[in-house]
Amino acid sequence: MWIADKWKDYEVIDTGNSEKLERWGKYILVRPDPQVIWDRDEGDTRWKKINAHYHRSSKGGGEWEFFDLPRQWTIRYESLGLSFNLKPFSFKHTGLFPEQAVNWEWFSQIIAAHSGRRPRVLNLFAYTGGATCAAAKAGAFVTHVDSSKGMVNWAKENAQLCGLADTSVRWIVDDCRKFVEREIRRGHKYDAIIMDPPSYGRGPKGEIWKMETSIYPFIRECAKLLSDDALFFLVNSYTTGLQPGVLTYMLSTALVPSFGGRVVSDEVGLPVTSFPGALSGRLYTGLAGGSDAERAAGSHGSPLVLPCGAAGRWTRQGDIS
Repeated sequence: MWIADKWKDYEVIDTGNSEKLERWGKYILVRPDPQVIWDRDEGDTRWKKINAHYHRSSKGGGEWEFFDLPRQWTIRYESLGLSFNLKPFSFKHTGLFPEQAVNWEWFSQIIAAHSGRRPRVLNLFAYTGGATCAAAKAGAFVTHVDSSKGMVNWAKENAQLCGLADTSVRWIVDDCRKFVEREIRRGHKYDAIIMDPPSYGRGPKGEIWKMETSIYPFIRECAKLLSDDALFFLVNSYTTGLQPGVLTYMLSTALVPSFGGRVVSDEVGLPVTSFPGALSGRLYTGLAGGSDAERAAGSHGSPLVLPCGAAGRWTRQGDIS
C-alpha cells in the first residue's frame, strides 16, 4: 500500500461506525466513510469536540452540521511547499483528497529529474488542482482540465496560494473526453498524463460516463497523446470494482506494447493516528515480519491504515514504486 504519511496539517484521528474523525489544520471534522464497517469507542470524547459533522442521509446525499467552522480556511502540505483553500461543500467534500499526496510525491520526483525539458503534463478530471499544483511546483507545464468552472476557479486560487506563475498552468473548462478528442486531432503531445475520473457522470450532451465501462477505452485514447519519450501515466480510482490488479492490466495492455516501461498499482491509504487496543505502532515497527503498510503506519503510533482507493502508475523508468 502507498501511504500518504508526510502530512502535518491533516490526520485521520480515529474511525468507527461508518465515519472518520479528521483534523484539517486546526479544525476537526466528522465525515462518513462507507468502508469503516467497525465500531468505535462510544466513550471517546474526541468525537464530541468537533467543528463540523457531515450527516449521511438514508435517502442519499446528506448535509453538514456546523458548530464552529469558517466558510474557508487554508492548510499546507509542507513536504512539497503546497497550500490549499478548503471549504465544505456538497456530498461531504472539503476540496482536497489528502491521500493523493503520496502520488504527488511520486510524480514530483520524476518531473524534477526532467525539469530541464519542462515536461508537459495533462491533468484530466483535475478538480481543485492538488495534482496540478504539485506538478507545476516540481517544474512541469500543466494543462488542467475539468468540466466544472467552479472547480477550475478554485484550482486557480490554490495555484496562487502555491506561488505558481501564471505561465505554469493552462486552465481548461471542458468535458475531458471531448478535450482529448480535439487534442488528438490537433496533433498535440504530452509527456505525462494524470487522471482522477469519477465513478459516474454525464457529459455536456448527456453522454454517460461509467467508470467500469468507460475508463479503458479512454486510457487507450489518451495514450495517443503521449510523446515518444513520455515520463509517466497515473490513474486514480475510487471505484470498488477497479482493484489494483485491474488498473495494472489496463495500463499494461494500453501502454506497454507501444511505449515499453512497466506498471505498478496498489491501494492508497492514510495512517490512523489512534488505535483503541493494546497493540502499539512501536511494536509493529519493530517486527521484521510486519508488512510495509504496518511498518509505515507504525511510525505514526498506530498499525492501522485507512484504505482510500487505488492508483495505477506507468513509467518508462526503472523503479516507480
